[in-house]
Amino acid sequence: MGILEIKSLTKSYGAVRAVNDFSHRFSEGKITAVVGPSGSGKSTLLWMIAGLQRPDQGRVFFDEKDLTAVLPENRDFGMVFQNYALFPHLTVRENVEFGLRVRHITKNERGALADEALELVKIGHLRDRRINQISGGEQQRVALARALAIKPKVLLMDEPLSALDAKLREQVRAELFRLLNSLRITTVYVTHDQVEAMSLGSELIVMDQGSPLQVGHPLDVYRKPVNKFVAEFLGSANIFEGRCVEKEGKRSIQLPFTVIDAPPQSKPGSCWVMIRPEDMRLTADDDAHFIGVFESSLFLGNQIRINLSVAGQKIILDVENGFRVDKKDRLPVQIKTDKVFVWERQGPVT
Repeated sequence: MGILEIKSLTKSYGAVRAVNDFSHRFSEGKITAVVGPSGSGKSTLLWMIAGLQRPDQGRVFFDEKDLTAVLPENRDFGMVFQNYALFPHLTVRENVEFGLRVRHITKNERGALADEALELVKIGHLRDRRINQISGGEQQRVALARALAIKPKVLLMDEPLSALDAKLREQVRAELFRLLNSLRITTVYVTHDQVEAMSLGSELIVMDQGSPLQVGHPLDVYRKPVNKFVAEFLGSANIFEGRCVEKEGKRSIQLPFTVIDAPPQSKPGSCWVMIRPEDMRLTADDDAHFIGVFESSLFLGNQIRINLSVAGQKIILDVENGFRVDKKDRLPVQIKTDKVFVWERQGPVT
């Protein structure tokens, strides 16, 4: 193994800065998920690491060797594309052998490495099928096997599950997580799907407008986002203006509709307060932080999302899927104050 590191990578398309002075040292043998909305620069970043795009400035290093000018086929990096880039006129095995043939591996060794990769992703029995004779999930495994067959030092994946339906995507995601963690290949995994990013990555990079907004363990980024964009991109969030006050050595947060205990990171003064929908619960009136007026609900299968209003504020709250509510109900709600996160407010929330 070795360390993948990028320094000041920058790429523009005309007046648009797709990637802006991006530097990062990737965790060795781990999955780093790069997540962001369309146009955030995540795929451009990946393609520069792969050598498929030349950066305007910056460098790509592996094991302290500068690879910036090295051709893609000479980088020992495996790549899995969004559309798989498979050849329909070739068999499954021939597709897997393609990257090996480009690297001038002998025919016998190509066959052995291709068969090994196909067994690794559990489709060895499909080796003689044509691409149009196998399912979308099986095609995804062919693309992964092709990338693994070259014994890559780094695996680069660009939205590899986006073409699959929801149920199959969840199944393949679980298999992919197991496989990549067992192989311990340094993996850079690009996706716009926050659930996919948080479930696969041991490290998370949230991008927007060509720059990394936050880097960290998925749970830390979810629980302690640096701003409103990150908070709302990684799931749903209630965000309110608040004020942290200290009285007799005890701090509290004044919200527009209630007062709660201040979390440890709070500093006296104006603040923004994030409360996730799952971090509140319906309770008895005496234990409630506020009484919300029911407006609507959305059945999500494993839970129900309730929309409430209180003191002119809109609030979303998740409850168990057996809950039933009348449109006229006034619902007492308790905030799990140990789950609340606060930013200091110095201007508009961003």
